[in-house]
Amino acid sequence: MSGGPYRLKDDPYSSHSLILSRLGEGRGRRALDVGAADGYLAERLTAAGWKVTALERDPVRAALAAARCEEALVVDLEGEPPSLAEYDAIIYGDVVEHLSDPLRVLRELNRCLAPGGVVVVSVPNVAHVWVRLSLLVGRFDYGERGILDRTHLAFFTRRTFLSFLDAAGLAPRELAVTPVPLPAVIPARFHGAALAALHRLSAGASRLWPGGLAYQFVAVCAPARGGDGA
Repeated sequence: MSGGPYRLKDDPYSSHSLILSRLGEGRGRRALDVGAADGYLAERLTAAGWKVTALERDPVRAALAAARCEEALVVDLEGEPPSLAEYDAIIYGDVVEHLSDPLRVLRELNRCLAPGGVVVVSVPNVAHVWVRLSLLVGRFDYGERGILDRTHLAFFTRRTFLSFLDAAGLAPRELAVTPVPLPAVIPARFHGAALAALHRLSAGASRLWPGGLAYQFVAVCAPARGGDGA
């Protein structure tokens, strides 16, 4: 993924933590990390026993990723799809929203999924209550990070995300959610037990009302029966 300074999100409620927990131990299985940036997620997957191939558009970041996983390929996802092997897991971690035609990318790359494999996709929730309230007062301001990151080209609500997955030929086994990343947005001097408790409550609330309080959706998918969505 090219663009801003993306790093691994160590927050236990983050999309990266959910992805890692859902994939579990690799035991030598193969994973494709799509939009891998400098390999922060690929490195953790490798440590968990996955043989990871990273796809990254930026050659400098791809070189960094190559040192953290089995291989890294310089690939522009907006161009022609590369020739790839089969993978037991394909991960689109915080990358779909950066693509001009994400449906085409998923349809093409998911052909590399091995029988019995899983696809994990994470996207931000543009219908988060903060965005809704901002719209009520006439604001839709882009920023450097977050739901309205200025590099985002596609936006999803819970309903449109599920429709997108269906069109891509994917059937969600689980749709997990993340809360607002409070440790990332609140200054470090305020971190401690109180913030941890608030963050835990926020995570619970996001599960109760995913449409409005989820910061991101993380879908663990299998191919839908009857076709590949093409």
